[in-house]
Amino acid sequence: MKIRLAQLNPIIGDIQTNTVRILQEVEKARKDEVAVLILPELAVCGYPPMDLLNLASFRETIYRANDTIIEQSPGIGLIFGSITPHEGTGRACYNSAIVANNRTLVGMQHKTLLPNYDVFDDMRYFEPASSSSPIELHGIKWGISVCEDIWLNENDYMQYKHNPLDQLVEDGADIFVNISASPFTRTKIESRFYMLQRRVESYHIPLVYVNQVGAQTELIFDGDSLAIDRSAKLVGRLARFKEDAMDISCTMEDGKVELTNEIPQWQELSKESLQPEEKSIFEALVLGISDYVNKSGLPPKVVIGLSGGIDSAVVAALAVEALGSDAVTGITMPSKFSSEGSVADSLELAKALGIRCHQIPIHEMVASFDQAFEAHYEGTAFGLAEENIQSRIRGSILMSWSNKFNSLVLNTGNKSEYAVGYCTLYGDMNGALAVLSDLYKTEVYALAEWLNKSYYMKEVIPNSILQKPPSAELRPDQKDSDSLPDYGLLDPILKGYIEDGLEYTELIDRGHNKALVKRILKLVDVNEFKRYQSAPGLKLSKVAFGMGRRRPLVQQWTRYRDSER
Repeated sequence: MKIRLAQLNPIIGDIQTNTVRILQEVEKARKDEVAVLILPELAVCGYPPMDLLNLASFRETIYRANDTIIEQSPGIGLIFGSITPHEGTGRACYNSAIVANNRTLVGMQHKTLLPNYDVFDDMRYFEPASSSSPIELHGIKWGISVCEDIWLNENDYMQYKHNPLDQLVEDGADIFVNISASPFTRTKIESRFYMLQRRVESYHIPLVYVNQVGAQTELIFDGDSLAIDRSAKLVGRLARFKEDAMDISCTMEDGKVELTNEIPQWQELSKESLQPEEKSIFEALVLGISDYVNKSGLPPKVVIGLSGGIDSAVVAALAVEALGSDAVTGITMPSKFSSEGSVADSLELAKALGIRCHQIPIHEMVASFDQAFEAHYEGTAFGLAEENIQSRIRGSILMSWSNKFNSLVLNTGNKSEYAVGYCTLYGDMNGALAVLSDLYKTEVYALAEWLNKSYYMKEVIPNSILQKPPSAELRPDQKDSDSLPDYGLLDPILKGYIEDGLEYTELIDRGHNKALVKRILKLVDVNEFKRYQSAPGLKLSKVAFGMGRRRPLVQQWTRYRDSER
C-alpha cells in the first residue's frame, strides 16, 4: 500500500484557498494510486488561527470545508488536520485529525495534550481529547496523534501526566501517525528527529510525521516531514522550508507494519550530514519575508533604510532572495555625521544586489529641528535627544516612502540592539516586519560571511561593510563600543539571560564580569517598553522577543533583584 506524506503551506483564515489546495493534493494522489494521503495539523485553516477561533462564523466555515474535502475525495484514504465541533460545556472546538475513506468519515482523533507555553495557546481555544484510540483503515490500526501529543514532556515549560501514545499502543496501534504544526527553531531540526526516533525505539512501532510548512507572521514552519521504520531508521524525509510530498510503501508482514522507500530522497541524520546553521537561518528568514508579504495580500514591494552597516545589508540581501530585486528599494539617508563609506558601501551593495537605491540627505531636516528647539534647549549639551531626532527623521522618510509607493518597511534591528534598547522608538524601530530581531549581532556577521562564501560564492555584501566597526553614526566618530561592550562579550550574556533563563549569579558562575552582567540585565529589563511597541519579528530561537516572551512593563522585580546582589 502506498501512503503519501504531503506538507502544505496554508494561509491562516483563507479557508477557500486552503481547501482548493488540499483537494488538488487529493486529486494528484488519486491519480498516482496512493491509498492514504496524510496532511498536517489544521491544514484547513492554518496554524495558529488564534482568536479567529472565537468567531462562530469562522468555525462554521471550517466545518463546511471539512465536509467538502471528504465528499470530494473518492477512492482514497485521507488523514488531515482541522477543527471539529465540541458540544456542551468547555471550549467550542477540538484540534482534530480527521480520517476519511472514499468520501466517508471513518473517525476522528482529537488533540490530547494542549500546550500553553512559549508561542502556544492551544488550551485557550481547544477542548482536549478524553481518550486516544487507533482508527482502522485498510486493515491497519493507525495510532494517530496531533503535534504535542508525541512530544509529551520534552519541553522546558510544562509536564503532562497523561501519555496518549501509551493508550494507542494498549489498544493495538500498528503504526504511529503524527500530524503537526511545529515551528522552526535553530536547534529543532536535530532535536525533533531524535525525539521521534526515541518514540519508535520505545514502542517498536513505525512512525509517519507530517509537519506544516510556511511562515505565519512571527512563526516559521520548516516542514521536514519524515518516516521512521520500526528499527528506528529513517525511511524518507521531505524538504525543509517548502511544500513537498513523498510516497512510502506500507505493508503488513507477520502482523506488523513495515515502512520502506524504494527511491530514497534522504540521508541518514548525523552530525556530519546536518546542513550549516546559517543555511537553515537563511532559508527560514527568506520564507518568513516572502510569506509575510504575499500572505498579507499586499503588493510585493519593500523599502529598506541602507546605512552602510551589516544589518541593513543582510536584510536587503534576504529581501532580494524572498521577493526579487525589482521588489526591493533601498534608501540611504546621510547626515553630517555619516562617513563616506555609509553612502558608498550602500550604493555598492545595491549595485551587487540589483536593487534601486535613492539618496535622501537629512542635513537640512535635522537643522530645521535644531533651529526649532534652539531656544528651548539653550544651555544644554548635545545628547540623546539630538541623536534620536536623526533616527526619527529617517524613520519618517521610510514611512512616507511606504505610504506613497505602497511598500512595506523592513526593519533592520538585531536582537542585541533590541535587548539592550540600543534602538530608537519611532525611528530605526519603524517597520512592518523585524527581520533580524532574533539574531544577535555576532550571528548577523556570521550569516553575512556565509552568504558571501557559501551562497553567492563571491563578494556581494562588500567586505568594507563586514570589516568596519559598527556605528549608529549619530554623533562625531561614534562607535557602538562607546555605549556597549564588544558584541563578543555582550551576546553570550544576552543569550544566557534571555534564552537559557540564567540569572545574575549563574551568569557570574559562567565567568562573566559582575558589573557588566548587572548593567546588561538592567538594560534588558528597563527596555521592555520599547520591544512592546516593536514590529513583529521572525522567530529563530527557543526564546524570541514577541508572542513567546511576555514580561510586564510595569514591575519592581528588577529593582528587588538588584538590591539583593
